[in-house]
Amino acid sequence: MNNEQVKTRVEELQAILSEHNHRYYVLDDPMISDAEYDRLFRELQDIERAHPELLQSNSQTKRVGGAVLDEFSTLEHRIPMLSLGNALNENELREFYQRLRKLSKLDDLELVGEPKLDGLGVELIYRKGKFEAGATRGDGYTGEDITENLKTIPQIPMDLHGTDIPELLEVRGEVIISKKNFKKLNAERENSEEKLFANPRNAAAGSLRQLDSKITAKRPLEIFIYAPGKIEGYEYSTQWELLEQLKLWGFPLNPFNKILKNENDTIKYFHSMEADRESMPYDIDGIVVKVNNLALQSSLGMRTRTPRWAIAGKFKARQEITRIESIVAQVGRTGVLTPVANLGPVQLGGVVVSRATLHNQDEIDRKDIRVGDWVVIERAGDVIPKVIKVIKERRPKHTEPYHLPDTCPVCGAKVQRVEGGVAVKCVHRDCPAQLKTGIEHFVSKRAMNIDGMGEKIVDQLVDEGLINSVADIYNLQFKDLVALERFGEKSVNNLLRSIKASKKRSLANVIYALGIPNVGEYLARVLAEKFESLEKLFETKQETLVDIDDIGEIVAESIISFANDPDNRKMLEVLMEHGIDPKAGETGEQPLKGKTFVFTGSLEKITRDVAKDLVRNLGAKASESVSAKTDYVVSGESSGSKLEKAKELGVKIMDEEEFISFIKEFNIEILESEDQMKLF
Repeated sequence: MNNEQVKTRVEELQAILSEHNHRYYVLDDPMISDAEYDRLFRELQDIERAHPELLQSNSQTKRVGGAVLDEFSTLEHRIPMLSLGNALNENELREFYQRLRKLSKLDDLELVGEPKLDGLGVELIYRKGKFEAGATRGDGYTGEDITENLKTIPQIPMDLHGTDIPELLEVRGEVIISKKNFKKLNAERENSEEKLFANPRNAAAGSLRQLDSKITAKRPLEIFIYAPGKIEGYEYSTQWELLEQLKLWGFPLNPFNKILKNENDTIKYFHSMEADRESMPYDIDGIVVKVNNLALQSSLGMRTRTPRWAIAGKFKARQEITRIESIVAQVGRTGVLTPVANLGPVQLGGVVVSRATLHNQDEIDRKDIRVGDWVVIERAGDVIPKVIKVIKERRPKHTEPYHLPDTCPVCGAKVQRVEGGVAVKCVHRDCPAQLKTGIEHFVSKRAMNIDGMGEKIVDQLVDEGLINSVADIYNLQFKDLVALERFGEKSVNNLLRSIKASKKRSLANVIYALGIPNVGEYLARVLAEKFESLEKLFETKQETLVDIDDIGEIVAESIISFANDPDNRKMLEVLMEHGIDPKAGETGEQPLKGKTFVFTGSLEKITRDVAKDLVRNLGAKASESVSAKTDYVVSGESSGSKLEKAKELGVKIMDEEEFISFIKEFNIEILESEDQMKLF
């Protein structure tokens, strides 16, 4: 670009970033993702570094936060609430540490690590131990006075406990809403036909900015304190020392805070927190690391906008902005039509995402989702991406509302809306799409685990007439398969071996594989433990089912309806004739009954799901959290806070090799394959 083009681009970036700062900090209604904002911000930084003559005194790179809302009075921060620089990956985090070493002339520096909570930053002011006032970060120098709203948060002490209480104490914290409470809050708003919050961060920010504190009091807000402002009448030498004292005074601190002794500790902490991200009770989007020694913090000093002694290590984005290119209706194994958006491909959570579920017609209508819309999409863990929000300000002209088709897109039969529900179903029993998706579910890893029967193979087997029911899988022979496209002798033999091995799957696996509506993996295990065989399950009465914990009327009706269907009864009979008639407890006396396992980190030779199945089949429970009742923690690569808690509680810890050796002692044959280990 020539000089004039560069100048124009700087002006564009300043205007764009100013608008998005306003939407994020003031309106709590962002139009772009954090990742996209970071890219724009970095572009402006790079241009200003290359062309210092274009650096303006009011540049967005010198700003800290957003504007102050007119409705609130203001409070000035005695010490500015500054932003942090970002490290977007491990290499940039290492570069930060190396810069610290160079500036400090020290080989190893002790840092304090903490989760980077995705909430709203606030400052609390105490005078002689009594809560006096509180404010938002605002523009970093002046914030909104939200004292009355902050008083509604139960975790904030109105009077400090203990001794050595300063004359003046200012502390900074992050106000959040937990994942569990966010879901509950949105469910309540949906029932009241109120606009849903896009994410917990927006919900927390909106709650604190209520002009009526009675509304704020009804919101499930929490806070974690992480840093000091101005303090008069108390001396301390390290960040960690102050945090420990804040705890004694009655402030809530994050339990995942940690002292990091060196660079390797810092990188390990970054990866462990990212590995535990999905299991955390609240949203985090990275870590924050700070030099522990306050004298060293002071000597390292500040840049224009950020301190040199701290940085935010950002995780891979879970939300992104992209465009809906088309919407198609997919037919599931029960005949339900699910609308799926085809998206402009984006990187999200380390993978390229090009599709997202739209759930159902009611969801489309509520969010007013249309082809051509720019949308915020989210992907948490391995969950299918979903559309969180439509950015209507970027909507193209002449878009039309989307409606599911009146006929099945596969077989052409009329579709019907399920009475009293949101689902739209194809009710044609012989619909090929239902058969194919039902088979794909039956052979999946978490069900019958038949390796080598992917989507394309299933399509081919159904289209060639070799499979008309899941039971037909067990009639397949070498001569039928070897003549088909994509099948050589080796792949045929591997598939037949996998089909044979599937006959030894547990009762819970088989129940799940049958695809009974409303019966997932957990309920399949509950049913297997209660009824001990397929015959007992499908001969039971509805009132017996309803009496079981976790089984309600809807699930009971689904099971009875499935059992009473003549085609399903015939299919079950054929499966049993082929030797698929597992009994609960066939693995022996269940030697691990009563034991609890927790798996953390990534395993190399087996997946965590398969490892969980292994212990469940031996009678143990696979839990997601470590407690005093946990018997074993199996630790893989990049294990996080669960491993640390296990050490604190004295729980028995095994690595992957020790776990596999332990399991083999129970005469369980484990066959390794490329991406899994078969259970039997």
